[in-house]
Amino acid sequence: MLGGEPTAPGERRVPIHGVRKVTAEAVKTSMDTKALVTAFLTCDVTPTMDLVARLRADRAFRGLRVSPLTVWCKAVTLAMRRTPVVNASWDDETGQIVHHEQVNLGIAAATPRGLMVPVVRDAQDMTMLDLAQELTRIIAVAKEGRLQPADYTGGTFSITNVGVFGLNAGTPVVNRDESAILVLGSIDRRPWVVGTGDDERIVPRWVTTMSLGFDHRLIDGEQGSTFLHDLAEILSDPAAALLY
Repeated sequence: MLGGEPTAPGERRVPIHGVRKVTAEAVKTSMDTKALVTAFLTCDVTPTMDLVARLRADRAFRGLRVSPLTVWCKAVTLAMRRTPVVNASWDDETGQIVHHEQVNLGIAAATPRGLMVPVVRDAQDMTMLDLAQELTRIIAVAKEGRLQPADYTGGTFSITNVGVFGLNAGTPVVNRDESAILVLGSIDRRPWVVGTGDDERIVPRWVTTMSLGFDHRLIDGEQGSTFLHDLAEILSDPAAALLY
């Protein structure tokens, strides 16, 4: 028996509360109020993987959490310079689109309490070393269950990595107070066509698929596609970041 209700044989009922209840309410509100669409792009990120290897070998990054996510965070802030609307939000109460100068990146993390999204604040001003330090700190705090409300509120754009679970892509639900979310798929060795003309050949490369979920009420298809394409360009050639 639970709460006076009979339980059928083989069932176990668990009250809905805490993080699970808050998450359910947030995603339901998002689904009910936003015009959600998802765009996908598969790209060669071999240069990014090479960069991650160099950072891990750098003494300045010793003891820090350095992963492709570190580079993705930096690339997101750079790509936003050309398409800042992905860092905006829709305010139903005032009938306004709110453009945010600060890029506060929500990083989805699986914790003992459930899915949490700690926020890296003012990411637009951070170097790669700054990002590595803050990601190391905030993800450790999240996994230890020590997040305070200030650690997971105020995000303006989110990133979630389903690749760690072996998935290639996903159709994400945008956080309630945001307008876009980036999904990182698994990074795998795949056959990839490089070169052109007589130099065209198939070689093994590090390849991934990114998914961008966004609110179509304020982000047009062209804007979402431009952002995703710019992001792929930076990741496939980190030197391209100098153009942003």
